[in-house]
Amino acid sequence: MKKHNAVLVPVLALSAFIAAACSGTSSNSSKNGSSTPPKQVGSIQNAPPGANPPNQVGSPTATVTLEEFADFQCPQCAAKHPVFNEIKSMYGSRVHFIFRNFPLKIPAHDKSYEAAVAAEAAGMQGKFWDMQNMLFTNQQAWTASPSYKQIWHDYASRIGLDVEKWENDMIGIAAKSRVDQDISRGNAAGVNSTPTLFINNQNIDLSDMTVDGLKRLIDAALAQAGPAKPAVPDQSNAASAPANSNTANKK
Repeated sequence: MKKHNAVLVPVLALSAFIAAACSGTSSNSSKNGSSTPPKQVGSIQNAPPGANPPNQVGSPTATVTLEEFADFQCPQCAAKHPVFNEIKSMYGSRVHFIFRNFPLKIPAHDKSYEAAVAAEAAGMQGKFWDMQNMLFTNQQAWTASPSYKQIWHDYASRIGLDVEKWENDMIGIAAKSRVDQDISRGNAAGVNSTPTLFINNQNIDLSDMTVDGLKRLIDAALAQAGPAKPAVPDQSNAASAPANSNTANKK
């Protein structure tokens, strides 16, 4: 019996870790060892803008905006990935969905900043969402591998990137700057765990990040906003986006 208990404890601990939101200090935080407690998460309305243009789908003129802060090594972020995909598919241009990189500075997330940069570098070729999907869907495989960069290289090839350009963009300033700008936005809003979600600038509880929970909140926000603004084309393939834009994939 004691032997079984010894096995059960670490399994339960792992389950609790996966079930909870990932928390810690962002990769862009001060390195001076300060013990200042993190800000309480609140409205993001007055935070700096973050990477511009953001990684976005739907219509920027929609009356409801969902803004997610996530870490590619966060198990809960990977678990919520299909939920957000279903919401994006369900609402289309009726909502504006924004993804922000927020890699946490904790030992278990030792590759998270690099993963964010890899996704941003893919976005410079219009493939951010493809790489995002690869990283979240296969999170356990590359997180556990010492050859994770080769795995990412394979992802880049599979989604049709110019791999040499992608590798150069990963070590360049532009991709890292976009990640850092997203981190600054999250820090200013008091984000200290992932995933963190704002709907129309207001923080949403993790317990509501289910398809049913988000549908309830989005429908209420749509009703409160009243008539929608004039319809515009889905920004997933915005032709007007700059060459280094991380808007949704080009088809």
